[in-house]
Amino acid sequence: MSTKAVLITGANGEIGHGLITQLTERNPNLRVVALDVHPVNKELKERCHETIVGDIMDTVMIDRLAAFYDFQSIYHLAAILSTKAEREPVLGHRINVDGTLNLLELAARQSRASGENVKFLFPSSIAAYGLPDVETKMRAGKVKEDEWSSARTMYGINKKYCEDLGRYYNWYYRQTDPQSAAGHVDFRAIRFPGLISAVTLPTGGTSDYGPEMMHFAAQGKEYNCFVPETATLPFMVMVDAINALLQLEAAPAKNLTALVYNIGAFSVTAKEFYDVIKKYFPGAKVNFAPDALRQKIVDSWPADVDDSLAKREWGWKHEYDFHRAFEEYLIPAVKQRYQK
Repeated sequence: MSTKAVLITGANGEIGHGLITQLTERNPNLRVVALDVHPVNKELKERCHETIVGDIMDTVMIDRLAAFYDFQSIYHLAAILSTKAEREPVLGHRINVDGTLNLLELAARQSRASGENVKFLFPSSIAAYGLPDVETKMRAGKVKEDEWSSARTMYGINKKYCEDLGRYYNWYYRQTDPQSAAGHVDFRAIRFPGLISAVTLPTGGTSDYGPEMMHFAAQGKEYNCFVPETATLPFMVMVDAINALLQLEAAPAKNLTALVYNIGAFSVTAKEFYDVIKKYFPGAKVNFAPDALRQKIVDSWPADVDDSLAKREWGWKHEYDFHRAFEEYLIPAVKQRYQK
C-alpha cells in the first residue's frame, strides 16, 4: 500500500522552511515529503519523512513519488521568481508553468485512482495584476481578485496561467469523459503580497527591497534601493503567510466559492521601510537609486489588495501589522542571526 503523506516542493525556499516547521509541530506524526533542487538543511531533514533532491521537470521522479506515496495535500512552492524570470523568460515559463502542470497531473492521477480529493495549495502573487502606471495604481486603492488582471511580467503571467490551470483541474479536467471520476484536484491559491522573513534571506523577488534593506542594515552594510522612496506595495511577514496557507488548506470546501484569494497585512512605502529600520539600526545607510526597469514592474503591482473574500469565506486575519512585525518578529530574529 502507498504511504499517506504531504508533498512540499520548493521546500528549501522562504515559505518551505516555515511551512515544514509549522506542519510537523502541529502534527508530529505527519509524513512530509520535501522536494527541492538543493539539499534541505539538517534541521528540516529531521522533520521530514523523506527529502528528495530533484527537479519538478523530472517526470520519472514524479512517477516514482506517485508509486510510493498517496498524497493528501500538495504544497507546490517551487518557482523561478520575478527578477530571474524576466532575465530568463523561457526558464521561468518552463519551471513555473510546465513544472506546475507536472504536479497538477500527479494530483489528478492520484485523486482519480483513490476516489478522494487531493488538495493542491498554490502560492500565487500580486504579480498576477497589471496596472498601467503609478497614477492609476494609487487611484485604484485596494484591488479585488477580478480587477486589473493583465499581468505584465513573465512571472505574473506564469502565476495567472497556473491559476487558470488550477481552475481547469478543479472543475473541468477531462470533462468529455463519459463518466466523471469520484475524486478531483481541490485547487486553492493565495495571491501573496511581498513576503518578509527573518529566518531566510531574500531570493531575488522584485518586492525584496524591503527585506534586503533590513538584512543589509543588520550587517552594517550600505544598501542601494532599486525603487524610489514613494514606491508602495502590500507586504506581510512569513509567519502570517504560512498560517494563511494552513488555514486555507483546513477550510471546508463547502465554504469556498473561489479558488484564488487575496490576502494582505500592511501597505507601506519604501521610505516607511527605511524609517522603521533606521529606528532599530541607527547606522543604517540606504541610497534610493531607482532602477527604471525594475521600478516599472513595482508600479504595475497594486498598492494594496482587497482581502475581504478570504476574511469572509475562511476567516483570514493577519496577526502582524507593520510595527508589530518589526518589533516582535523581524528585528529580534535578525539581530540574533547576525550576532552569531
